[in-house]
Amino acid sequence: MLPVRRTLAMLAIAACPAIALAQGTNVSIGPLALDSGLPVEVTAESLSVDQDSGSAVFTGGVRVTQGAMQLEAGEVRVEYATADTDTGSGISRMLASGGVTLLNGGDAAQAQEATYDLAAAQLTMLGGVILTQGPTTISADRFVIDLATGAGRMEGSVRTVFQAQDN
Repeated sequence: MLPVRRTLAMLAIAACPAIALAQGTNVSIGPLALDSGLPVEVTAESLSVDQDSGSAVFTGGVRVTQGAMQLEAGEVRVEYATADTDTGSGISRMLASGGVTLLNGGDAAQAQEATYDLAAAQLTMLGGVILTQGPTTISADRFVIDLATGAGRMEGSVRTVFQAQDN
């Protein structure tokens, strides 16, 4: 079931012409908020670790899973937290590139690259972002998602196409 505010927003926009253009729009992705305390699983064809920089690079069919959220990319660089960061230990952030797909519930988002800040529970997708929610598609230059709430904001050259529904 769609959240009430998302349903109302879709109905309000549907009353306008079938194509809505804007510089920024609020959206949500997936039926559940993500618990950033859940473990993160990464699978890939290869892994390269750099102890000096505190990072690891996964390449080839990379899949990152945390709870119901799944991120796929050509390459993912994992930056580990250090004593200087406020997260203390573990993964600090992930940088995905090479075509990124985010799946959560029945929703999907695609972009050229993405940055996942685990401490802030925020995912930023950049470059030709396309968000698909059922029959609705929204495209933009940038998509910022608060994974704690599931709320997001599409920014830059936002274009939304709503499909007419038969009564």
